[in-house]
Amino acid sequence: MSTYRWIAKYTSLMNEYLEKITPNVSDTWRADEVYVKVKGNLKYLFAMMDDETRFWMAQEVADSKERHDARGLFAKGKKVAGKRPAKIITDGLWSYKEAYKREFFTIANPRTIHEVSVMTKNQHDNNKMERMNGEFRDREKVMRGLKKSDTPILKGIQLYHNYFRPHEGLNGDTPASQAGIKIEGTNKWITVIQNATKLQN
Repeated sequence: MSTYRWIAKYTSLMNEYLEKITPNVSDTWRADEVYVKVKGNLKYLFAMMDDETRFWMAQEVADSKERHDARGLFAKGKKVAGKRPAKIITDGLWSYKEAYKREFFTIANPRTIHEVSVMTKNQHDNNKMERMNGEFRDREKVMRGLKKSDTPILKGIQLYHNYFRPHEGLNGDTPASQAGIKIEGTNKWITVIQNATKLQN
């Protein structure tokens, strides 16, 4: 079995198992976008992350940055968490403003606050979301771009970020653990694959 087919098989298996578990995320979420090359063409990876646990909640690939409809991203985040956030932090992109109005805004209280964070080119941006973008960029450079927009590699990177990678900002813990999802065993990959396989049988 080729490496790519192995990734596709086990990423799908683990994701089907893990997406049934609701992470205990905070009430403040962040969304941002980062460019990615797919077959040499410029695309954008839109992602949503919990501010406190750093849990990567949702992602989608878009052809355009300015014209993308980010409602799907917000809806995915809401589904994963099982709730609306008290606050969503984004840059000033029009896509986020429209998605906020359609997915999170309510007339009745408590309302979700949309905080727009705009950084100037002279400021040092230490945004948590930017650090996650940097993490993705490092891996994307090694792969020299992606072959297709719906590649399982993106989901694999998200699973690795959430469940397996120790984060310095979380004192060596994983976002999943911070969100109340504990994975036992010295090899967490094997544990998740075994649990996912049992669920299928």
